[in-house]
Amino acid sequence: MKLPYPRNLSGQLALLLALALFAAQAINLALVLRERANFRLAQATRPAAVRIADALDHAMDRRTAQERSRVRRRDTNPIPSDLERMPMIAAELRTQLAELGISAGRIDTGIRLRIHEPKHRGDRLIGRHNDTLLIAVQLADGSWITTNAPWPRRDNRILWALLSQTLIIYILILLPVLWITRRISRPLRGLAGAARSFAPRKELPPLPVEGPSDVRDVIVAFNGLAQRVTAMLDEKDRMLGAIGHDLRTPLAALRVRIESVEDEQDRARMADTIAEMSRTLDDILSLARLGRPSEPVTEVDLNALVDAVVDDFHDLGAEVLFEADARLRMHLRPTLFRRAVRNLIENAIKYAGSAEVTILREPTTIRVCVADRGPGIPEDGLVKVFDPFTRLETSRNRETGGIGLGLALAQAIVQDAGGTITLANRPGGGLVATIALPTGATAQG
Repeated sequence: MKLPYPRNLSGQLALLLALALFAAQAINLALVLRERANFRLAQATRPAAVRIADALDHAMDRRTAQERSRVRRRDTNPIPSDLERMPMIAAELRTQLAELGISAGRIDTGIRLRIHEPKHRGDRLIGRHNDTLLIAVQLADGSWITTNAPWPRRDNRILWALLSQTLIIYILILLPVLWITRRISRPLRGLAGAARSFAPRKELPPLPVEGPSDVRDVIVAFNGLAQRVTAMLDEKDRMLGAIGHDLRTPLAALRVRIESVEDEQDRARMADTIAEMSRTLDDILSLARLGRPSEPVTEVDLNALVDAVVDDFHDLGAEVLFEADARLRMHLRPTLFRRAVRNLIENAIKYAGSAEVTILREPTTIRVCVADRGPGIPEDGLVKVFDPFTRLETSRNRETGGIGLGLALAQAIVQDAGGTITLANRPGGGLVATIALPTGATAQG
């Protein structure tokens, strides 16, 4: 299972600080616990070692040792075998006895739990627990000398204190860090939103320059880039307009001059060539300008729009089947969308001789389908044919006309409308081109 990981700046910084603080507090806890353990060990063994050394130096009898220093001599080891042994205490006590000049034999230890009488605190009955450390040291003559020492039980209060301290540190550090990082990331989120919604035709004001110096530099660079892109596109539109004007003028002159050609067949071929050049020029200019269309988005009846395109083909004698349905209002650029549908129907007629147009209504999508019974397209070319100037020679030849811009232009128009266009081979032969538009831009009536 993949663990959740914050993807935004503030979340990642907060997680990094939280892990660093947790590691620091864990190390602090380990050091404190180690220091307390060493203190407990020294507190229990050092007084016991001094008492044992004092008893041996003064050769106290058993009664005097018991009454004055709580040290006793025994013939055997008096520590019961069922008590918990503490090897660390035995090793530390041996070291301290050696420092005092006492050579000890075997050293045995045991922890005895003592329960005091219950005490009343208010209305509650409380029992206090206190542990006793039993120490037995074997001497050279085989006898044992014993003593007792208090052994404090482990106290969890230090753990709860460190946890409380960690929580306070988290509140005092993480909350300001989250607030600061959100202030830093706010202009970055605004920059990301502006970059996603950037469109040269939109008159958007420059982004406000705010945040740290690095973020401010990025925003200033983005504002400059947006201005340069808009200026370049404006220059491109002016250049395309000049190219279109300069090319259409000689084409119009050629149309006039071919009227003087006596051979009717040659004159018809010249006229067809000039018409093809005009269509090619229109396609190139339309595809180049589509990123900044001059036609506004208006509410249109999709069924009526497609029916008008089909009627144009009927007037030319083409076989195109379409049955208009109820009104289907959508927000589109009507001239451009009409051209996209026309390009799809033209392809179907060129390569199959006829076309079938249908409009399908779905809960979230409106589909305009143009189907034919032509040769179809190889599966590996269904996507490649949308590239400009791409023609598949296996199913397209120069006699059909075109330079490979029809589908590219149709795709660009549909994408500008927020939809998608796909091609698929039909069972039994043929091709179907489907325009899918989201219903969010529709208003049915």
